Amino acid sequence: MRTGKSDTAIPNNTVKFNQTPKMKEKLFSFSINRSLIIALVGLLALGACKSKKKAVEPAPAPAPVETVEQAPPPPPVASAEEVAAEKLENYFNSVASSGSASMANQSIQETLSMFSNQETPVLIVIHEENGIKDYDEPTTIKKYLEYLKDTKKNLNFISDIRLDANGKVSELELRRK
Repeated sequence: MRTGKSDTAIPNNTVKFNQTPKMKEKLFSFSINRSLIIALVGLLALGACKSKKKAVEPAPAPAPVETVEQAPPPPPVASAEEVAAEKLENYFNSVASSGSASMANQSIQETLSMFSNQETPVLIVIHEENGIKDYDEPTTIKKYLEYLKDTKKNLNFISDIRLDANGKVSELELRRK
């Protein structure tokens, strides 16, 4: 061992530096900076752990949303005229397609019960332009039904129907199909 100015023994492998006050100050500030850096890294690590926990936690379920189910709209209510027109179309087809004269006559009587009288006018539109209608020769419902029975063809459809106060057909307008 080597001895120096002091009586303290210094191991052979240790080199002694003379530390100036400036060096001591830098060494002290380095250890403070080092401690601060370690503390910051620790805080960041703790913060990262918290954010990982938040990421792992399931998100709260969204509040239930009330759904209002709308009922389907009611079927359109058919007017009395529409109902009568549908029945008449069926009767006209029945008269035209009857297999015998007696069956046709029975269908004619049922059909006539829907009219205010046997002389109810039946107008057949043969041409219309700019809202102006041209009609075939006017006829009555009785004559028209006999025509259907004789020809066995229903070539027209109901385009307008008028009912009286009792719900009976008072006027009928037909067109070619």
